[in-house]
Amino acid sequence: MNLFRLDASILPGASASAEIADIAEAEWTAARPDAAVTRRHLGTDSLPADAWALATTAGFAAEADRTPAQREALALAATLADELQNADAAILAVPLYNFGVSQHFKTWVDLVIAGGGPTAPLLKGTPTVLVTTLGGGYGPGAPREGWDHSTPYLERILADIWQADLTVVKRELTLAATTPAMENLRDLAAQYHAQARDAARQAGRALAGN
Repeated sequence: MNLFRLDASILPGASASAEIADIAEAEWTAARPDAAVTRRHLGTDSLPADAWALATTAGFAAEADRTPAQREALALAATLADELQNADAAILAVPLYNFGVSQHFKTWVDLVIAGGGPTAPLLKGTPTVLVTTLGGGYGPGAPREGWDHSTPYLERILADIWQADLTVVKRELTLAATTPAMENLRDLAAQYHAQARDAARQAGRALAGN
């Protein structure tokens, strides 16, 4: 059995998404202590920004005409796709940045698609937990309701294209504890935090088949 764990926070030492994902992973590890875990951290080990373009343009060139950089990009894309396809379960910790997904996460998605194919169901039937964290509030009635352009995209990629058996654990208001202007939201933020932790425990147990 193999768990694939992806992190995308640019603040690994103080990552709200990693904290929640760690809870889900701990449940997996407790149930499957001998299982392998494949890790990829896009925030600390970013992918080359030009790799997707190189891998994509390589597809329009005869193999003999491909540059060394194109071949390297294709190999990277294949590796990333294989990491997903070989997983028996997956946890992805992906924060919202600037109302959407970060460029380094988008690069990863594009490279996986380049390596696996645009419609390949790389996670078909694979139990997958998506942990996503948002600094503000984007739910019904919030001033920025509808500004979360990250979560719908993530669900489209993971569930609709890659066909994962997806569970989403979402925590909003992560910046309330450190932002003076959000002081009146701190009690609500604490509730969201506790709910996310509980949801991660349940998702981790389900991930491990418990």
